[in-house]
Amino acid sequence: MEEDISSYLSNSKKLMNDAIDRLQRELVKIRAGKASPAMLDGLKVDYYGTPTAITQVANVSASDSKTITIQPWEKTMLGPIEQSIFAANLGITPMNDGETVRIVIPPLTEERRKDLVKQSKTYGEDAKVSIRNVRQKAMDFIKKEVKAGFPEDAGKRKEDEVQGMVKSYNEKITKLIEAKEKDIMTI
Repeated sequence: MEEDISSYLSNSKKLMNDAIDRLQRELVKIRAGKASPAMLDGLKVDYYGTPTAITQVANVSASDSKTITIQPWEKTMLGPIEQSIFAANLGITPMNDGETVRIVIPPLTEERRKDLVKQSKTYGEDAKVSIRNVRQKAMDFIKKEVKAGFPEDAGKRKEDEVQGMVKSYNEKITKLIEAKEKDIMTI
C-alpha cells in the first residue's frame, strides 16, 4: 500500500509539473510588445494540403526586438504562410517582400496591456484549477487506501505531503503570472 500511494503521488507530481509546463507555453504566446518566434508556435501552414507547423516549412527568427522574420524553405510557401498568420488573428500584419515574410510588432496600448494581463491571469487560474483537481484525486486515493487498511496517521502524513506540493506549485504559478504581468506592463 505504501508503494501504491508513493507511486500515485509521484504521478500526481508529474501532472502538476505538466500544468506548470502548459502554463509556461501559454504565457510565451502572449506578446508583451517584444518580437518572439514563440508567438508563432502552434501556427499551422497549409503545406500542399497538409496542416504543418510553421517551423517545419520556414526558419522563424526575431531579427530585432520589434521584428519577426520568416524565411521559408520554398518561395511557394510565402503565400500560405501569410494566409495562416492572417487566419490566426494574432493582431499583426505580415509583410511579404518576395523572399521573406516580416512581422513588425506594434507597440501595445495601455488597454491592450491590461487585456493581456487579464488573459495571463486566466491561464494562471486554469493551471491552479488543474492542480486542485490533481490534489482532489490524490486525497480521494489516500482516503480509499486508509479505508482499505493503510495506517491512518501515515495517511494524514501523505495528505500533508500532497497539500505541501499543491502550495509549492501554486506559489510557482503566482510567480510566473507576476513576472508575465511585469513584462507586459513594462513599456
